[in-house]
Amino acid sequence: MARRRQIYEGKAKILYEGPEPGTLIQYFKDDATAFNAQKRGTISGKGVINNRISEHIFTSLATIGVPTHFIRRLNMREQLIRQCEIVPIEVIVRNVAAGGLSKRLGIEEGTQLPRTIIEYCLKDDALGDPMVTDEHIACFGWATQDEMNDIADMAIRVNDFMAGLFAAIGIRLVDFKLEFGRVWENDYARIILADEISPDGCRLWDMRSGEKLDKDRFRQGLGGEAEAYQEVARRLGLLEGEAGENAVLDFDSHRKKRGK
Repeated sequence: MARRRQIYEGKAKILYEGPEPGTLIQYFKDDATAFNAQKRGTISGKGVINNRISEHIFTSLATIGVPTHFIRRLNMREQLIRQCEIVPIEVIVRNVAAGGLSKRLGIEEGTQLPRTIIEYCLKDDALGDPMVTDEHIACFGWATQDEMNDIADMAIRVNDFMAGLFAAIGIRLVDFKLEFGRVWENDYARIILADEISPDGCRLWDMRSGEKLDKDRFRQGLGGEAEAYQEVARRLGLLEGEAGENAVLDFDSHRKKRGK
């Protein structure tokens, strides 16, 4: 069957025209980028793993009433999704100080935050995805106040669910990124969860060792990226393997290669 028309290509995914009106096919690539695409590389098998993890989490969220764009997984790298109008805001949910928060505010990485923080960034690669406030969002009409209320409520629900999901398999949910979209029903727009949820957009640390099981291994040149992604999928029960449910991968060989 001929490849369907490409709609959009991003850093980690490609969107193709779907088989029915109002649908798209989302293809997961192995490409990896960091620091606003200043660092580029490939993580072997990443697209396959992210497709499975995102399917698992989106399907689970639907069972607790979180509306999403996910319809079904089509094959190892593709899933069928509902077409939506993406809200141009990245939502970052933080439970533990890390990354940009630690750098901006001088908080030691790994510090448990006294309460969950929700941050917003404008989706604009050319500007470096700058952080914005509710006032900016309202002023420039990127989303209505009702939409932002729905987004914040859903972000907290997703965080509560995912924190428990990962804690049960020995993983600490440090922070993660979400994107949302609008679907139109007559003249009414409804907010749904879109994009993906995977180690590409989450910081996931092993609870016992503190090892990073996410894209920070690529950002920081730690090595073992593919193994870390596979470990997350394995603990979620998505891959068969000999390691136990909460087994900790040995990353010493990667550290020795880099003198860390």
